[in-house]
Amino acid sequence: MNEQQRIFIRMAYNGNGFNGWQIQPNGVTVQEELQKALAIILRFEVVVIGCGRTDTGVHASEFFAHFDFEGEIPLSLDQMKYKLNNILPRGIAIYALFLVDPEMHARFSALSRTYRYQICREKNPFLLNTAYYYYLPLDIAAMNAAAAILFEYIDFTCFSKSNTQVKTNNCIITQAEWAIEGPLLVFTITADRFLRNMVRAIVGTLLDVGLGKLTLDGFRAVIENKNRSKAGFSVPAQGLFLCNVVYPDNLKTQ
Repeated sequence: MNEQQRIFIRMAYNGNGFNGWQIQPNGVTVQEELQKALAIILRFEVVVIGCGRTDTGVHASEFFAHFDFEGEIPLSLDQMKYKLNNILPRGIAIYALFLVDPEMHARFSALSRTYRYQICREKNPFLLNTAYYYYLPLDIAAMNAAAAILFEYIDFTCFSKSNTQVKTNNCIITQAEWAIEGPLLVFTITADRFLRNMVRAIVGTLLDVGLGKLTLDGFRAVIENKNRSKAGFSVPAQGLFLCNVVYPDNLKTQ
């Protein structure tokens, strides 16, 4: 009887032109393109499980996925990487494939995820699809003070997309800060898990703080109110990146 093996994929993609990660009835998705490419190489279909579900237009500078393979792998994992990169659209890149313990799961074994949101303060044609152009003056110190308030809470219902079917809206945030990186104003946030649309809603609400439209006490009240309509707008998708996913140290088997 052939032994089932689990293969992890470390990859990245530019979300421009994709309807997010997860296969949809209408529209091209990253998961669909990856499964099609693997089917060409392996000569049978596999289901690829991702570490998360990015929305339409959201990017991933680091993303992990896995699939199961039963029997002898017909080529080396380095050869598979090379072939995948030749088959996949230019907006998707495969960095590595490696074997893991079958108990390891791309989504459920992740210990934390980090997102960054990029805002361009001046119009830049080369950042059109990877940053949000926002020219209004902002109080960055106030935005960082509000971001620190996030550490005081675990229930982020106010930043979740309405009518999502999850068991809990609790998340443990361990990093949340704004920094200037050249022409960009970047918000970085790390948590054990994220709710749908959570990062974009947090950024939109923090922009209200930066504009002086929302006080620090008002920001705290938004969280405690647990009502999405009380929070700020969701910033556009093109500025959002999933940039780091942390797994247990014993992830790889070779």
